[in-house]
Amino acid sequence: MRDESLDDTEALLSILPPHIYQGLRRSERVHDVLEIVMDLGREPEARFADSELVLSNVPVSFDEIEHVISRISAFGEDNRAGIERTLHRISAIRNRAGLIIGLTLRVGRAVYGTIAIVQDIVESSKSILLLGRPGVGKTTMLREVARVLADDFRKRVVIVDTSNEIGGDGDIPHPAIGRARRMQVTSPPRQHAVMIEAVENHMPQVIVIDEIGTELEAMAARTIAERGVQLVGTAHGNELENLMQNPTLSDLIGGIQAVTLGDEEARRRGTQKTVLERKAPPTFDVVIEIQDWNNVVVHPDVAETVDTLLRGFEMAGEVRTRDEEGEVRIEQPRLEAPRSQANGLIGTVDPRISVVRDNGHAAQGVRIFPFGVSRNRLEQAVRELRVPVTVARQPDDADLV
Repeated sequence: MRDESLDDTEALLSILPPHIYQGLRRSERVHDVLEIVMDLGREPEARFADSELVLSNVPVSFDEIEHVISRISAFGEDNRAGIERTLHRISAIRNRAGLIIGLTLRVGRAVYGTIAIVQDIVESSKSILLLGRPGVGKTTMLREVARVLADDFRKRVVIVDTSNEIGGDGDIPHPAIGRARRMQVTSPPRQHAVMIEAVENHMPQVIVIDEIGTELEAMAARTIAERGVQLVGTAHGNELENLMQNPTLSDLIGGIQAVTLGDEEARRRGTQKTVLERKAPPTFDVVIEIQDWNNVVVHPDVAETVDTLLRGFEMAGEVRTRDEEGEVRIEQPRLEAPRSQANGLIGTVDPRISVVRDNGHAAQGVRIFPFGVSRNRLEQAVRELRVPVTVARQPDDADLV
């Protein structure tokens, strides 16, 4: 498998002051650069995935910052600008008086083939949420998802593009989004309103959203999902558990609420009186944690994963890796029970294995003989936790004592 890249780095380099441009040229790593940083009174530098490089010993001046600003579009409320019909992003740092004293020039590249590792999920029509650290490639993968759904599957795709990062700067979108339509957002606080407008006015089958970050945007996403529209988006956070701990965005995975149990129910469950539970169906069916384009962790059933984590288990997702030949390897998820559950029971089990048949024998799983532990209580814990365990009647029949 070979990823193809549409690289218009020269368009970004052409707006640099000459001595900074030449410094990057001399490095012979022009096509590997991720960002160029220009801060007033400091040496300009280029950032690569594995290193940084000083491009000139001459500190950046106001004139050089103005040299760049005069060659790009106007900055919006989010202090971001771009170059017409490219994916490059220029972000500004301002002083207290509002003057621009620093620039981050981020190279935008359209990379085709990045979704091969999750192609089957993209084709499933399920709503997908992409997570990952900044710069890992969430937006690049999101752009490719929009193109594939619009071009290969002929779906009506609308992109809500707040900072023009998905479809590029200018009124004519970048060809990397294919036939997908793009709605620009006049200011970041209006993103949630444009999301709803897209559904009400343009009859999309798929809505693509980058950087869901506020409660209003999370609510808008739920409204869209409830109307039967497929959602594909990104959010702040590296892992699904980050969303569970984020009160603003937890609604994307169903929301978390504290429930107070009665004394009898708490005794029956063997838990404290106050427990955490998921309060609604998740907005997104699938969560993909991106480590890089060749390594992802997939949670194919968000509701099940959240419920499992709230019950006290540590559940790893489906680990996918892609080798140099393009072969995708999938390691199925494992479920690890903590010592606090099931009277001290601990082990690693597969949640997809059948639990117990009507005759009391497990189709697959672990046979345990309770010694010094109430058999009834152990059987109750097995039923409630739905783990693949059989309570053995003789020590010789057990795998564990």
